Amino acid sequence: MAIIETEATLHEAHRDNHTHRDVNGGWLRPAVFGAMDGLVSNLALMTGVAGGSVGQQTIVITGLAGLAAGAFSMAAGEYTSVASQRELVEAELDVERRELRKHPKDEEAELAALYAARGVEPELAREVARQLSRDPEQALEIHAREELGIDPGDLPSPAVAAVSSFGSFALGALLPVLPYLLGASALWPALLLALIGLFACGAVVARVTARSWWYSGLRQLALGGAAAGVTYVLGSLIGAAVG
Repeated sequence: MAIIETEATLHEAHRDNHTHRDVNGGWLRPAVFGAMDGLVSNLALMTGVAGGSVGQQTIVITGLAGLAAGAFSMAAGEYTSVASQRELVEAELDVERRELRKHPKDEEAELAALYAARGVEPELAREVARQLSRDPEQALEIHAREELGIDPGDLPSPAVAAVSSFGSFALGALLPVLPYLLGASALWPALLLALIGLFACGAVVARVTARSWWYSGLRQLALGGAAAGVTYVLGSLIGAAVG
C-alpha cells in the first residue's frame, strides 16, 4: 500500500481526488435542455401532423414553422425572464448600496453577527467584518453574497441567454426536419434521427447528474418517443374525424 510521505504529496493527492461535478451545469445544461426541448416539441408536432395523413410538403412546412416559432418564443421568453431577474437583482443591490452608505456601522455589525452565527468567535467576527468593510465595493459584494446569494460581478446577460436559447432550440428542432430537407419522403428517417438525438441529449445530460449515460439516454428516448407516439395517434384520430 502506498504511503503519502510529504505534505506536498498530500496536497497533490487531495487536489487530484477532491474534485466535484459542475452542479450548476454551466453552459452545458441550458444548451442541452434547449436542444432537447426543440427536438421533442418539433418531433411531436411533425408526427402529429403526419398522423393526419397529410402530404410531405405539409409536414416539412410544419416542421420549419415549428422550428422558427419555437426558437423565437424561447429567445423572447428567456430574454424577458433573465432581464426581469437581473433588474430585480440590481434593484436589491441598490438598496444594499444605499444602506452601506447611510448606515455603514450597522451593516458592519450585521456582517459580524452573520459570521458569529456561523461559528466564528465574536471578537474575530467583528474584526473580519471591519476589515472587509473598508472597501465599499467589496463590502457590497460580500453582503450581496451573504444576504442575497448572488455575485454582483456575475449577473446573467439577457442577450446571451436569448441567443443561446434560440440556437440550441433551433438545432434540436432541425433534426426531425433534416431528413425531409435531404430528400426523404417517409416519416421513419426523421423519427429515427430524432430518437438518436434524444438518446444523445440524454447521455450528455448525465455529465451534470449522478446517473449513468445509458440510463439518462434511454429515459429521454422513452419520454420523447412517447410524446411522438401520443401526438401521432391524436393526429390520426383528428385526421379521420375531419377527413
